[in-house]
Amino acid sequence: MDKHAQIVLFLLISLPGTSNISFAESEPLKTAVETRIKAQNDNVQSQKKIESLAEQTRDIVQEYRNTIRKSDSLKTYNQQLSKLVKQQKVALNSIKRQLDNVEETQRSIIPLMIKMIDTLDKFVNLDLPFLLAERQERLKLLKEIMDRPDVTLPDKYRRIMEAYQIETEYGRTIEAYNDTIQVNGKEYTVDILKVGRLLMVFQTSDGKLSGHWNSQTKKWEVLSDEYSRSISLGLKIAKKQTPPEFIKLPVVMDGK
Repeated sequence: MDKHAQIVLFLLISLPGTSNISFAESEPLKTAVETRIKAQNDNVQSQKKIESLAEQTRDIVQEYRNTIRKSDSLKTYNQQLSKLVKQQKVALNSIKRQLDNVEETQRSIIPLMIKMIDTLDKFVNLDLPFLLAERQERLKLLKEIMDRPDVTLPDKYRRIMEAYQIETEYGRTIEAYNDTIQVNGKEYTVDILKVGRLLMVFQTSDGKLSGHWNSQTKKWEVLSDEYSRSISLGLKIAKKQTPPEFIKLPVVMDGK
């Protein structure tokens, strides 16, 4: 028997005037008490279930709210991402157009650069033979970089323009340098004086032999002694060993 039923039954038996109740008469009362107690127990269990369901409902509601917030945040993120994707598509299209233009530019400018190098090569060969080894080495490097994929097109163009600039500067400078030349089949180590692109003259270190480059014959030729002092002075001026002054040099190079 349930503990509560025992207590109620005990109270009924103990109450005044209940001692004379027979067993048969007390049985329905006992059953009613037990039914009531069972109902109360069922109510307690039901209440517990209701409280548990309420707690679960609160958790579900909170989870739903969190999901809504995440959904709103994700929606905002997706909208922003969509804008970025559109901007990237525009940028990619722009880059593609630029690349197409670069390819077109390369197809047109590479032949031009090759032609510029060939023209410079011909010019050096037809020009006065000053600093010839240095100039030919520069041309050689230009031709090599045109075949190198690791050198960008702008850098190739820049190097070519630098070579042209250097050649242009040669026409405005006075230079003196040491070189080995052949005069009348003999080899001499001499000091060479270059005045722009007007003329080139030479003189041995002892000053006994002086001459000039004949552009018509493409040879070094000996000059008369009347130019020896002027050539010597011109070399000193070019080396900044003496102040500039007027000197007499054979400007006419036609061999007449």
